[in-house]
Amino acid sequence: WGGRAGRWAGPREAQEPGRRAAAGGRRTRARNAKHTGSRSCRSRSRLGSRERTWLKGDVGRGCVYVYGRDCAAAAPSDLRLVLCTVDTRASEICDEEEGKSLFLQLHGDLVRRLEPTEKPLQIVYDYLAGLGFDDPLRMQEEAANSDLSCMIRFYSEKPCQVEQLDRILLSGVYNVRKGKTQLHKWAERSVTLCGTCLIVSSVKDSHAGKMHILPLIGGKVRGSFMFLQIVCYFCSFFSFQIVSMRFSMVDLSCYSLEEVPEHLFYSQDITYLNLRHNFMRSSGAGSLDSLCRFSQLKSLNLSHNRLGEFPVSLCEISTLTELNISCNGLRYLPSQIGKLLNLQTFWLDGNFLTSLPEEMGNLQQLSCLGLSFNNFCELPAICEKLVTLDKLALAGNLLETLDLTVLNRMSHIKSVDLRLNNLKRAAADTVEGNKSVAFMDLRDNQMTDLDLSSLVSLEQLHCERNKLRELTLSGFSLRALYANSNCLTAVNIYPVPGLLTCLELSHNQLQCVPDWACEAKKLEVLDVSYNLLLELPSRILRSLSLRKLMVGHNHLESLPPLLEHIPLEVLDLQHNLLTKLPEMLFVKALNLRYLNASANSLESLPSACTGEESLSMLQLLYLTSNNLTDQCIPVLVGHPNLRILHLANNNLQTFPASKLSKLEHLEELNLSGNKLKTIPTTVTNCKLLHTLIAHSNEISIFPEILHLPRIQFVDLSCNELTEILIPEALPSALQELDLSGNTNLVLEHKTLDIFSHITTLKIDAKPSLTADSALTSTFWSHGVAEMAGQRNKLCLSSLALGSFAEGLDAVYGMFDGDKNEELPRLLQCTMADVLLEEVQQSDTMFMSNTFLVSHRKLGMVGQKLGSSAVLCYIHTEVADPGSNFSLTVANVGTCQAVLCRSGKALPLSKVFSLEQCSEEARRVKEQKAIITEDNKVNGVTCCTRMLGCTYLHPWILPKPHVSSIPLTVQDELLLLGNKALWEHLSHAEAVSAVRHLHDPLAAAKKLCTLAQSYGCQDNVGAIVVCLNIGEDNCTCEMHGLTLPGPGGFSSTTTKPATPSCSSGIASEFSSELSASEVSSEVGSTASDEHSAAGLDGSLLSRQERRCSLHPVLPSNIFQRQPSSATFSSNQSDNGLDSDDEQPVEGVMTNGSKVEVEVDIHCCKVKGLELEHLAAECSSSAPGPEDDSGLVLIIRRQNSVNSNTVQRGVKEKCELQKSLSTCCLYGKKLSNGSIVPLEESLNLIEVATEAPKKKTGYFAAPSQMEPEDQFVVPPDLEEEVKEQMKQHQEGGADQELKEEHAAPLPEEFDTAL
Repeated sequence: WGGRAGRWAGPREAQEPGRRAAAGGRRTRARNAKHTGSRSCRSRSRLGSRERTWLKGDVGRGCVYVYGRDCAAAAPSDLRLVLCTVDTRASEICDEEEGKSLFLQLHGDLVRRLEPTEKPLQIVYDYLAGLGFDDPLRMQEEAANSDLSCMIRFYSEKPCQVEQLDRILLSGVYNVRKGKTQLHKWAERSVTLCGTCLIVSSVKDSHAGKMHILPLIGGKVRGSFMFLQIVCYFCSFFSFQIVSMRFSMVDLSCYSLEEVPEHLFYSQDITYLNLRHNFMRSSGAGSLDSLCRFSQLKSLNLSHNRLGEFPVSLCEISTLTELNISCNGLRYLPSQIGKLLNLQTFWLDGNFLTSLPEEMGNLQQLSCLGLSFNNFCELPAICEKLVTLDKLALAGNLLETLDLTVLNRMSHIKSVDLRLNNLKRAAADTVEGNKSVAFMDLRDNQMTDLDLSSLVSLEQLHCERNKLRELTLSGFSLRALYANSNCLTAVNIYPVPGLLTCLELSHNQLQCVPDWACEAKKLEVLDVSYNLLLELPSRILRSLSLRKLMVGHNHLESLPPLLEHIPLEVLDLQHNLLTKLPEMLFVKALNLRYLNASANSLESLPSACTGEESLSMLQLLYLTSNNLTDQCIPVLVGHPNLRILHLANNNLQTFPASKLSKLEHLEELNLSGNKLKTIPTTVTNCKLLHTLIAHSNEISIFPEILHLPRIQFVDLSCNELTEILIPEALPSALQELDLSGNTNLVLEHKTLDIFSHITTLKIDAKPSLTADSALTSTFWSHGVAEMAGQRNKLCLSSLALGSFAEGLDAVYGMFDGDKNEELPRLLQCTMADVLLEEVQQSDTMFMSNTFLVSHRKLGMVGQKLGSSAVLCYIHTEVADPGSNFSLTVANVGTCQAVLCRSGKALPLSKVFSLEQCSEEARRVKEQKAIITEDNKVNGVTCCTRMLGCTYLHPWILPKPHVSSIPLTVQDELLLLGNKALWEHLSHAEAVSAVRHLHDPLAAAKKLCTLAQSYGCQDNVGAIVVCLNIGEDNCTCEMHGLTLPGPGGFSSTTTKPATPSCSSGIASEFSSELSASEVSSEVGSTASDEHSAAGLDGSLLSRQERRCSLHPVLPSNIFQRQPSSATFSSNQSDNGLDSDDEQPVEGVMTNGSKVEVEVDIHCCKVKGLELEHLAAECSSSAPGPEDDSGLVLIIRRQNSVNSNTVQRGVKEKCELQKSLSTCCLYGKKLSNGSIVPLEESLNLIEVATEAPKKKTGYFAAPSQMEPEDQFVVPPDLEEEVKEQMKQHQEGGADQELKEEHAAPLPEEFDTAL
């Protein structure tokens, strides 16, 4: 400390002795900070090893970075690293003797002056804790990271931003002359243009002297020129010149101002002054006390200024008609508020008010009062005296009862906003009616029954997202009713609402449409979707006023017939049980422009015309997921105005060319999920077509769509394309071409060069032959789909890494930036790297920290907008690498992940939105955020947790919801999707829609297609991960992932081998990992010097890794798993035993090494017959294994001549008598195993010794000629694969028969 260079964060060392003494005293206190823990601090230029050691001594220690005035252009010496503690005050860091202060800036926006008693390091730690960091050590580490300065930063001087000063005023030093003749001389003066006045000082570079205020009335700028950076203006003032505009509005919001610029007071024309988001002081020069100098000020905005108390001086501005003092932490209002007699609009939202003073009754001109997001528990009684008040906003308070009696006494109030309270009931002492309230908003409360029949003048009611079971209203004046997302079974309105135009009752439990709704003569919009409707009244379809009818997601089996012409324009029938549509639907509903009948059981379509000419105006037709066949295609010709046609997931086999050519106005065509083999060439007649989606068909010929001039998006994935015929020039509008999933498609280099000009080209990557990819293909496979919909840009990105970390893990993510396309791409590129760093730190909070660090990195690149995100990490347990796979999911925002387990949907995410998460809505309310009427935080977003969106801190946080679940054999799929996907598909529907599909890419495509056909017009994305976590896929070291070397350590070097499928073990954990590669590893661990006892000793010294599927068993049970090993014979150089010169079936060799496969079962005998057989064997060949009831079973795995279990047990008893017999048995029954005569190479003895070992490995000595390798000639590789595949299939069939013939004892699989 004392010996290092650097100066203290205190007063600068001056030349005077007194100053030096003061500095020396401070140095002494700081020097003892290390030992005494005092609140002194020291400034450093960097964080060295000694400083880091000091920080580790106490989590209460830390460092803050202090920047100079201009951090962008400052020299490195202007940046100070101050070591301090959580008790260090700002006054100890800044140089107070020179009048300096410490300033705090959050997220690069506002800068406020810290009070001397505030503690900077504690502010940083509180900020990090608010983001979501829980570990004090991690918070200390993050605080020491200089990258954090993009989110929270300290300045020794208030930073100057030139662009902000330019907005405040135009000023500078100019040449000025008083007259217009040449006799008057030019002089340099400080000139300021403020409003409609030109302020000229009498002295250069000073505003302290006499100021000449020149009103710019009748003035006009004649010309200007630039000379030596001095701009000269020639101004003339004549009465006949055009009068200049008189500015009366001044916006100084978001400038971190503490006082109003002095120049502003020279303009007396200001009537509107906006000082929102500043730090205005209550007293001093240019403070709030000076605002009374504006003699004509009528509107003043002082919201978000951290005032704490209401400035009494504002009550002296008698001209005010509008005052906004929201979000200032006010707890009471002064009595002087009654002096603002002209006040008409008063906004007090986002404070801590519980009552209003009686003096407010003097404000007899007040018409609008905003008290939202305060702490009121009842309607303010003072409102009864405000006779001109017609709008009262009390959203986000603590009201529990709606007192209609008090509301009746406020006979002048017309609009009441009671959103986001704790209302549970409405009470009224009298039956007296209220004739004033016309608009009432009761959304997001907890009401179960609501009777507002006393509000006879009610015109519009919002009561969405309550718990209403019954609703009673007066229909005299009712015009609109919004009661979505309740539990309504009955809605009573009397009398019949003759003025009702809009009725929304979706997401309820209605079993029938109310009778009074059928009699409403002016009803234009009716939404009863997501209910329990069994039938639709015929009177509804006969309505002469109904324009929009939404009855989707019900249980309708049929629709009433149409007998008269109706003006219906929009009809939504999706997700019902319809088998047909009314025969006269398209004839009687001539104005119908939108029809969605997806997810029904339609087999045919009604005709569009009765004569030769069709009058249909239908433009959008969605018929996805029905039972339509080719017979419906001719009917579509009757709709010549069709622009969008969706026929996905039907039974179409052909699309007649003559019919398609008549749909000339077609712009979007979706034919995916059918059995089409071609797209007609007449598609070229659809000159307006810009989107063609035909994935998941059987198309083998590339359609002639590249001749269309407006084509933009083409999706032909998951088909059977083999080649592509393309024109010489591609259409200029083409943006995306998706050809993935066409396994037989081969693109030439010339074709790829032509396609390189397309913005997005999706084709299958060449399969990799690496071991990592081979391993991952066994455990899981994935498919990704992203569709822009009707938006011009794609604002979501997907992350899909099937091989992550060491190749054994996987990461999948979905990022939705809403309207920002750059933010999701940044997360896609960086989040996996951040996760890897956090996992390597072995932190239990690695998933949460991944999101928090990614949030910081977004701030480092200047991103302030927000993004929803979901991240899924498939891995083994960090503390136990040998455990089974686990799935850890973290998400913020509206992106979700769903696991399909045993065919059922298991949600793993939490939706962080105001509508779906009451805890988050409560938190945001307590932090005094303003939730607008469209249910968005500060009118920006409905999400409460997002990555980025720093300017809405602390209301929007990056802390994710994290859940972890072990994967089991019942887990089939993992689905990821963004908000648009889950808004239109339920979790259960998504799982059932793709569960039967084997191709994850086709499954992901189908989910996106369904969402679009169900009404999604936004960006939609989906990731489908097919899981294959079973007995054959575990993370044990014995499965070839990490094999032990000599002495029990893992082997680190392996030679690459030609991929082969000749081994059963190869097909089990990878189709591309050869058995010879595994066998060479096993064989390399053995030598002539290592006997069975030596092997036993070496393996006992290392605890092998086991998964939860294969736990470590007791010593009397031996696990079994087929494996490969290389055995050698020193008696023959052709792979044959000396007793038999015939090659063994299924064995291939080059003369020195033989690859064999064995299937060893070592079971605890439970059956009576096996016990008897074991007893016979025990009497002839006693051994230690027999005492424990173990029997050795050797079965051929890949041979059609595999013997039964009983036979294996009998022969095992005989094998123990002689070693030569063991060799014969090896040739006869162990799939061609060749075992030499040496005792050390006795496979059976090694196997019978296995229960004594901690591992299931066995070893054999290596060949005397280690340079010889088992190889397969390249020209015979395919033939070998085919032969071994036949052997394997035959062996599997035979084993299946044996299992049915004789029940097997309990077995435990493991690798050998």
